[in-house]
Amino acid sequence: MSAYWRSCVFAVAAVVSVMASSAATGESVATEQSMADFMKGNPDCVEFNDQCSICTVVDAKANCSTPKIACIKKPYVCTRRSDK
Repeated sequence: MSAYWRSCVFAVAAVVSVMASSAATGESVATEQSMADFMKGNPDCVEFNDQCSICTVVDAKANCSTPKIACIKKPYVCTRRSDK
């Protein structure tokens, strides 16, 4: 196989790899729940996190820590509910 064809095959493989990675990322972003939607769906939740930041709810507003370096955001999870 000539060097030209080898470089063409490599280029096509690289493009397909990037496209597959972009498609997978697009799916996760599309299904990601917004913080406002999470809070509306969990009105009794007073502390939650997404594996990047820890948030507490005070007066119906979220106060969140600074995200960790190189974190991978996950769906919000309630870690403490109100005693009411």
